[in-house]
Amino acid sequence: MKRLSTEIAIIGAGPAGLCAAIEASKLGAKVTLIDENALPGGQLFKQIHKFFGSKEHLAGVRGYEIGTRLLEELEKSDAEVMLSGTAYGLFRDMTIGVVQKTNHYAIQAKKIILAAGGKENYMDFPGSTLPGVMGAGAAQTMINVNRVLPGRHVVMLGSGNVGLIVSYQLMQAGACVEALVEAAPAIGGYGVHAGKIRRAGVPILTSHTIKEVYGDGKVEGVIIAEVDEKFRVIEGTERAIAADTVCLAVGLNPMTELAHMAGCGFTFLPALGGHVPLHDDNMETTVPGIYVAGDITGVEEASSAMEEGKLAGIAAAASLGYLDQEKAKELKDEVQVRLSALRTGAFGEKRQTAKTEQMARMAAFLQEKGGRRP
Repeated sequence: MKRLSTEIAIIGAGPAGLCAAIEASKLGAKVTLIDENALPGGQLFKQIHKFFGSKEHLAGVRGYEIGTRLLEELEKSDAEVMLSGTAYGLFRDMTIGVVQKTNHYAIQAKKIILAAGGKENYMDFPGSTLPGVMGAGAAQTMINVNRVLPGRHVVMLGSGNVGLIVSYQLMQAGACVEALVEAAPAIGGYGVHAGKIRRAGVPILTSHTIKEVYGDGKVEGVIIAEVDEKFRVIEGTERAIAADTVCLAVGLNPMTELAHMAGCGFTFLPALGGHVPLHDDNMETTVPGIYVAGDITGVEEASSAMEEGKLAGIAAAASLGYLDQEKAKELKDEVQVRLSALRTGAFGEKRQTAKTEQMARMAAFLQEKGGRRP
């Protein structure tokens, strides 16, 4: 086992991890960025649509273009990047166990930023294990990264932004989206995304669910049915849709395994994806020196993940003495203003409320501990 040391180790080179590495390195800290994939960038290179928000949030710029910009900034920095490296353990002495191909490393860090992201939820129903049933994110990776069309006739389950956006991108790639099925009585994503696929002729079937997927060794069709106000199938409303692919866009949940290993305190907030680590307004967890950023703190958009990454990178570098308190506060306040702007509107306000509750519970934890982390 090879032993390495760094000042700030960042696990995850998606939007949050990239921004954290760039900010911390720019301020002078020695940074090591670790990611299990062969290329950095995470979800950004799957996103061919233009971002929303203001100019500060790169509105009008496509996700993969933002990713390219960040990689160019990272290349100019002094951050060390360890790709194809899986972080399998995080221990109380601030050591990270990493395996990279046939090499094993123990990386000692003064500060650690966890930016592991989120993972797709799945849904169990008869036929859910047939080839052709996959997460919407997997389909998005296939078409936008690997240039492979997963199928010609698709049924999408879930009308959040992921389901709506991936449906449109599947059509751009040459697939026919036969229907978008949503159990709730209304769509869950932005109207602008829903409008795109409606205008293309895709039926959005609210108060419906998938009852069964059938086929001989592969997906050949889907049985959908209406549901009542308690999401119970209404018998007699079933109908079949011919399809060769079913995509599941039924939410994400934070990848919190390493935070659990480190002993970080958690709370349960459904609006953020379930169990999430407690953190303060510096993104620092209940374990001193361990920070979180991006979907691990609660599932949001890439824009929010990037801002949280910047915040964690600035805070970690400042805690090592690379910034005085006044300058650190100025930089962090700028990020907080941009984060607040992202968490406005019908969808953002729910997350803002959940984030406020998350930090309130962190404050209560610290008060119980006499103002100090254990």
